[in-house]
Amino acid sequence: MDVDLRKLRYFVAVAEELHFGRAADRLHIAQPVLSRQIRALEDELKVQLFARTKRSTELTAAGRQLLDDARPLLASAEAMRRRVVQAARGPKTFTIGFMPGITVTPAVRAFSAVHPEVEVEVIRTTWVDQVDVLHDGRVDVSIVRLPIAQAGLSIRPLFEEPRVAMLRSDHRLAGKPEIDIADLADEHLLQPPDAVPEWRDIALELRTGKAKPVPEMRSVEEKMEHVAAGSGVSIIPLSVATFYQRPDVAAVPVTDIAANKVCLAWMASRRSPLIYDFAELAADIDWMR
Repeated sequence: MDVDLRKLRYFVAVAEELHFGRAADRLHIAQPVLSRQIRALEDELKVQLFARTKRSTELTAAGRQLLDDARPLLASAEAMRRRVVQAARGPKTFTIGFMPGITVTPAVRAFSAVHPEVEVEVIRTTWVDQVDVLHDGRVDVSIVRLPIAQAGLSIRPLFEEPRVAMLRSDHRLAGKPEIDIADLADEHLLQPPDAVPEWRDIALELRTGKAKPVPEMRSVEEKMEHVAAGSGVSIIPLSVATFYQRPDVAAVPVTDIAANKVCLAWMASRRSPLIYDFAELAADIDWMR
């Protein structure tokens, strides 16, 4: 049985919103049309995808499985579309994703010197989408900060750099030459605990079960605003702290936590000589210069 990608997109929207009205608004279609398409998909698959009541919409076990499978399938379809469109445009382009704090100019110049016929584009990514841009075809390679979901990717280490604690400028630890992670045991971390396992293992708020929720943040700028407001502290790579300096936030080295690992990533299924050439050139760049 062939599954209609349009119906899958409709399904994913409802599954993520868990509300037919909001999903219809997101898709810019009428709600009755969306409901009919979801019923048609359920009929085609011969399963119930949503458990619906007057008050809520929840995924069934079949729905959760389809959501897990649909996301990479849709991303793959979008990547194919992008590559076909790019091929139709004629001149070759090569797109590089990079995380905040990382300067890609030396690698771009080295690559352009070897491939002057290729137009190089760069896209700044975030913790949220640094891998997504590979799966959906927005970039050919992505310079990522670990940890990431590595399934389906080829990874090549580039460099490591120390991490620092970002504190409000009047924080009790601001101005110290360095601190240990134990000094932050009674602080609120403005990122998922697993991002800093050394803090997670000693955090008082996690031991007492009184952890405050972490605000959703999509950029370093948003994170710095929360730090400056006194909402908590954050652990970030040194280069990011250096790039985003501001007078109301202080960066203090943390001596006993693991360095941040930076790698080059690309889709393992890709066989482009340009990707392999860039990977070789990137390995020879002094990224910390």
